[in-house]
Amino acid sequence: MDRRRFLSLSAFYTVAAASGTLAACHSGHDDDNGNTGSGGTTPPPPAGAFAFPQGVASGDPRDVSAVFWTRCVANTSSATSSVAMTLQVSTQQNFAQLTASVPLNAVPDYDFTVRAKVTGLAAKTTYYYRFVAGSDVSVTGTMRTAAAVNDAIPQLRFAWFVCQNWSANHWQALTLLAAETDLDFVVHLGDYIYEANFVAPAGGVEAAHPTITLPSGGPYANTLDDYRTLYRTYRGDARLQNVHARFPVIAIWDDHEFSDDCWQDHQTYTNANLQQTARRRSANQAWAEYLPVDWGDVSFDLNNAAYDNIRIYRDFHFGSLMHLVMTDERLYRDDHVVSEAAIAQALGHDPVNGNDLVGSRYFVPRAVLAQFEAADTQRLGRVPSIFGPTQTQWWKDTLKASTSIWKVWGNEVMMNRMWLDLSAIAPAPANTVFVLDCDAWDGYPSHKADLLSFVKTQGITNLVAITGDLHAFQAGIVRDVPDPATGTPVMIDLMSAGISSQPFFEDIKTYAAGMSLASLISSSSLFDALIRQNNPDMLYADHDGIGYASATLTPTQFIAIFNKVKFLDADGSAPQAPLAKRTRLTINAGAVSVSVQDNV
Repeated sequence: MDRRRFLSLSAFYTVAAASGTLAACHSGHDDDNGNTGSGGTTPPPPAGAFAFPQGVASGDPRDVSAVFWTRCVANTSSATSSVAMTLQVSTQQNFAQLTASVPLNAVPDYDFTVRAKVTGLAAKTTYYYRFVAGSDVSVTGTMRTAAAVNDAIPQLRFAWFVCQNWSANHWQALTLLAAETDLDFVVHLGDYIYEANFVAPAGGVEAAHPTITLPSGGPYANTLDDYRTLYRTYRGDARLQNVHARFPVIAIWDDHEFSDDCWQDHQTYTNANLQQTARRRSANQAWAEYLPVDWGDVSFDLNNAAYDNIRIYRDFHFGSLMHLVMTDERLYRDDHVVSEAAIAQALGHDPVNGNDLVGSRYFVPRAVLAQFEAADTQRLGRVPSIFGPTQTQWWKDTLKASTSIWKVWGNEVMMNRMWLDLSAIAPAPANTVFVLDCDAWDGYPSHKADLLSFVKTQGITNLVAITGDLHAFQAGIVRDVPDPATGTPVMIDLMSAGISSQPFFEDIKTYAAGMSLASLISSSSLFDALIRQNNPDMLYADHDGIGYASATLTPTQFIAIFNKVKFLDADGSAPQAPLAKRTRLTINAGAVSVSVQDNV
């Protein structure tokens, strides 16, 4: 398949918006019937012939461009042919004058999803968009372009959200997010879907989210049809559709878009760490199809037979106020430093079919981590890495060259230190210092130290990581050396809990089973206090929450709000007044510290 045919089938267009009040020049191709777009002299099909079941979305906003997305299907059970449609973009809500009119075709090759990148847009401008197929019109979406890179804008507002497990709790946090005012965009930091066909946890799940049945019938997504089914289902929720219709999104993935705690094209359900290249590629394709990302920018190429046939790390400028750097912490990462199979063998467990994540990825003794990292460094000829060498250099070069006031890092996994020192309170062999989460940056200590040392030596200021993954709210100072007595503060890590995923406090109780920790973690407040006591740079911790975070930036302050929502009501329904509390976190420009105001 040549590139022209590939782009044709992908329904990915780059078109220039028209100047003034003229309609944009069309950039497209004939559909399967030889008709161009949805125009022509043939009368359109009657209303109701087509539907947009996953709504509309925009993404990757820049000062002169944005990507517009939808999925359109014919309302017939046997519809398998392409659907001709038109994207309309306007600065007017009634579409009286069009900035762009783009003919598109939704084809089965990409599950009837389409995306178009429109260039030549005006900076700092609100645009309305919709899709027209025959006599059917989608809902109207809105998006706002970024300010030009050197524009000294006075304020910027955005939100970030993560971990929306369909099969846990509820999605009312998305209702609150959609009601936010004046957001310029939203960021999704991964776990947009969950690949496993989970049974609802003990806390239950709202009735609006019934169990998903995968086409393959397996316990987790394995085929392209499986992954597409998950995205179609998740995107069928009206609350998520509303967020997408209201704000452009900048998205990256974490692990569950492919497989829990994955690395490269390996799953970690068992100690075997099976390599599953075809499954990884299917996950890549479904993500690229269903998120409104710029396929040219992320370099998605189905002709590339490798597992890394897409590159999603990229950066965005919002005037001179903020530089957003988005990274990929799964596709290039080395295997977890501590071998699950080695831990299993040491404990007399099955090194292939067992699942020894405790001791290898969670609750790992620091001494064991150091021992394995030294061995891995010798084997690899470099320290084990989350970014991989190429992305590491890109990250360094990008931050070093940045002239923006605030450098914001879209970071999937925890950068805050989270250790637990039981040396004085637990009997052997638990009387040691544990690293609680080695799937996060703590589990790659030398690579983490290299990045933080670079930030320090290059004098990079006002660096704030926005983070997800752990299902907790955290705010902390991150040092070049993790010892508060000797390390220099170089950045702040702000973590949002998941939209719905089971809080980390529930996970930690499972991981700590059999250890002498029961009295220390008998409640979430005791566990939070224990974490802060063992990690003095952790300035805020709530490991028993769900919700999202928002931020307001000015040249002098970065103010984040943690929006914690309630769990399901006693009758199992989603709470109609979902907000539990808000916590304000203030970072002053030039300072590496956080002021915390709870219950604001």
